[in-house]
Amino acid sequence: MIRISKVLVAALAVAIGGAALPVAAQTAASTVDQLRASKTLRIAFDPGAPPFSYFVPGTPTTGAPLGYSVDLCRAVAEQLKTQLKIPDLKVAYVPVDTVNRFDAIAGNKADLLCASATASLSRRAQVDFSIPIFIDGASFAIGPNGPRDVAQLAGKKVGVLPNTTTEQELRRALKATHDNATVVLLKTNQDGIDALAKGEIAAFFADRATLTFLIRKEKEAANLLMADTYLSVEPIALALRLGDSAFRLQVDTALSHIYRHGLILQVFKDAFGPLASPSGLLAALYQISGLPD
Repeated sequence: MIRISKVLVAALAVAIGGAALPVAAQTAASTVDQLRASKTLRIAFDPGAPPFSYFVPGTPTTGAPLGYSVDLCRAVAEQLKTQLKIPDLKVAYVPVDTVNRFDAIAGNKADLLCASATASLSRRAQVDFSIPIFIDGASFAIGPNGPRDVAQLAGKKVGVLPNTTTEQELRRALKATHDNATVVLLKTNQDGIDALAKGEIAAFFADRATLTFLIRKEKEAANLLMADTYLSVEPIALALRLGDSAFRLQVDTALSHIYRHGLILQVFKDAFGPLASPSGLLAALYQISGLPD
């Protein structure tokens, strides 16, 4: 089992180092050209990935989504208005899920994936990533008397979303501990919390920030708890089309200005609450990832 205290520095180094990797040559029909022609930035978001992208339960889903990643992408769009000299640049929203989110980017159905996607080497074969926007890790929620460690999951049902790095880490952990737990694939994070609250699963695995947000916000989750275990510590970034280096430079420039000028603090507080503050690790990420002009 990975201990968070031993991987924080390494995770930050990987997150920042990934931004320096070379990218493929720019595609023939670049996103920048499309933005100039359409004057619209298409933001892909996952409605079920709070606090990064979501709709408030019980409200209409026809308006603008909420969340840290979505707010940050809107801030990027404001920067692009000046950088690309498109003052009337608009934002359009494209809903996706964990199964089709990268296909939406690769298939040119959206320009930026603004959710909770971990930047990984395997995913770099399909899409490119911006400089990191967050540091999070896979963990799990439990009931009041639920299992506190992966080693206690033997014979139990555990939930996770498909096609996520959390699913990969969960299966790897179960294999390492020789647990014969049954993995239940759920469609949304809310489905996972609901299944846990009903006792249909013994644990629900997801990004720790997502789990913490749902447990705090949902009344039916009042008796749910966070386990102390991290399965991983991962850099979250914005995904964009593979090989579009011109657009990636524009996005990284926008993010760097947002970080270096302190605008990121307002984005953070809007998403996590006025009294919330970035962790020491996240504050360091903002300082180091924000590239100078």
